[in-house]
Amino acid sequence: MRKGAMLVGYARVSKADDQDTAAQVKALRKAGCKRIFEEKASGGRWDRPQLHKALEQLQEGDVLVVWKLDRLSRSLKDLLHIMERVRDAGAGFRSITEAVDTTTAAGRMVMQVLGSFAEFERSMVRERTRAGLAAARDRGVKVGRPAKLSRRQQEEVIRTVRDGSKTAADAGRLFGLHRSNITRLLARYRLKSSRKPVRPPAPSRHKGRPLA
Repeated sequence: MRKGAMLVGYARVSKADDQDTAAQVKALRKAGCKRIFEEKASGGRWDRPQLHKALEQLQEGDVLVVWKLDRLSRSLKDLLHIMERVRDAGAGFRSITEAVDTTTAAGRMVMQVLGSFAEFERSMVRERTRAGLAAARDRGVKVGRPAKLSRRQQEEVIRTVRDGSKTAADAGRLFGLHRSNITRLLARYRLKSSRKPVRPPAPSRHKGRPLA
């Protein structure tokens, strides 16, 4: 550990819980954490301000400490993403309850095994999805996300935005869509228009006067 490196604690309880972070904070202080970030938020959410502050605080040699793994995240995918952020900062990770410590060889091996399980799970999901789509196509089922706008509505959006009577944001509000949906629709239209072959001009049927 570098000189001046810190143990940074993160404590979390769910909003639905009738609890506070006192017990976790006590355990984190006992573990040697000098700075602790506390949060009351669901472990399935990624938009947790105190978690992001804790991650941004990390410097090379620091260690992010939690009382229990599920305090960091209830999603294995998110947990591994957080571990990647910690590793990119040159820091380590420690869970007090599970005795996982990535500053040791054994701790790093545990996280690698978890990562392997997560990749296996993703592969199985992709395989089942492909098999399901193939079976649906064989039955003649039309697969894919249904269009949010009818063909006539799409034409109306394209016409009004192109002639300047509405902005993309205006069209989005009119049809209850985000501006990005309208922008993608216009981009597809421009791409499709650019691929249309240019027809050569038709030969003139007017016969010139014969030369004298």
